[in-house]
Amino acid sequence: MNDADVSKQILQMVRFIRQEAEEKAGEISVSAEEEFNIEKLQLVEAEKKKIRQEYERKEKQVDVRKKIEYSMQLNASRIKVLQAQDDLVNKMKEDAMKELLNVSSNHHEYKHLLKELVVQGLLRLKEPAVLLRCRKEDHHHVESVLHSAKNEYAAKANVHEPEILVDHSVYLPPSPSRQDTHGQFCHGGVVLASRDGKIVFENTVDARLEVVFRKKLPEIRKLLVAA
Repeated sequence: MNDADVSKQILQMVRFIRQEAEEKAGEISVSAEEEFNIEKLQLVEAEKKKIRQEYERKEKQVDVRKKIEYSMQLNASRIKVLQAQDDLVNKMKEDAMKELLNVSSNHHEYKHLLKELVVQGLLRLKEPAVLLRCRKEDHHHVESVLHSAKNEYAAKANVHEPEILVDHSVYLPPSPSRQDTHGQFCHGGVVLASRDGKIVFENTVDARLEVVFRKKLPEIRKLLVAA
């Protein structure tokens, strides 16, 4: 083999090695590109996941804040409604109290009311002897109906007429006065107690009105809500 043949073979080997190297470099480049793209995709997906999680977290926070604000506004509205209802009920009670001022102005009707209140109290206590308290201004009215009240009670309860002692040392508060709007007052009626003072039945006009409003308050609130 002469020098020309050797050189030719060497060149062929160089070309072969170069081709192999280029092919290998190409494979490495493609593989590296694929790995890069895969890693890039993984990084992008990881970042997207983080962004989605952060968005969901913030969205939940916003939703929670909205629910809290809605609940607070709803509670505030309910409080306003209840306050308005209470104000209206109190206004109704005040109006009723003003009307009660006229109860004792008609002496005939008021004496009949006093008798009914005494009988009701006696039926509640069922005591043979009771202590009665009234307003000082009602003293004569009460004395005038005691006899008929005892008779009516005895007939209804089928017992002997009870002994009723009117307390002349302690009276119920007087009628409301425009001059004294903060003092104690009573629109009328009586308070009955057993002689030992252990059982007391307040049967004043004010107490009866309070009982009526307490019983009717749920119905009143329903009517106010419906309105």
